[in-house]
Amino acid sequence: MKISVTFRNAEGENWQREYAEERLGKLKKYIDHPVDARVILSVEKFRNTAEINLMANGLNINGREEEKDMHLAIDNAIEKIERQLKKRKDKVRGFKTNTSRIGEFGGESQAEEGEDSHDAKVVETRKMVLKPMSIEDAVLEMETTKNRFVIYRDSSTENINVIYRREDGKFALLEIGR
Repeated sequence: MKISVTFRNAEGENWQREYAEERLGKLKKYIDHPVDARVILSVEKFRNTAEINLMANGLNINGREEEKDMHLAIDNAIEKIERQLKKRKDKVRGFKTNTSRIGEFGGESQAEEGEDSHDAKVVETRKMVLKPMSIEDAVLEMETTKNRFVIYRDSSTENINVIYRREDGKFALLEIGR
């Protein structure tokens, strides 16, 4: 990431430059390709303004904040940009999953698109406490929440079960044996 810091109406202090570069470094996890970052810090009476522009191939994200303290202005501007990057990454991720579904059911396969299926990565890990419930309770929980599946411990057999909604709207039950 190439970062340029510009000061307007004030003498540029070294801590402001270092602080902005440090905070921008935390955005690298959302960005895959090289990015130019322009940071403009200005002071007008009691208003400290931080304006940050990220630019890359087809990507242009801006964040601007005014605060009484320069630390707050920089932090808030970077939080705005971080929200925009997260939203963009989720949108791109959602687009890719939709195209892969199209490839599975009709059209080109995933291997023809150049994606390697053997390079699967674990993106998120969750620990769950399995609640004992009946099948009816699990179906009720599926209908009341927007979860795609429910993992639970069957109250009568103590086995772990998974219930999920099929594409036709009906439910399917997976019983895990010991």
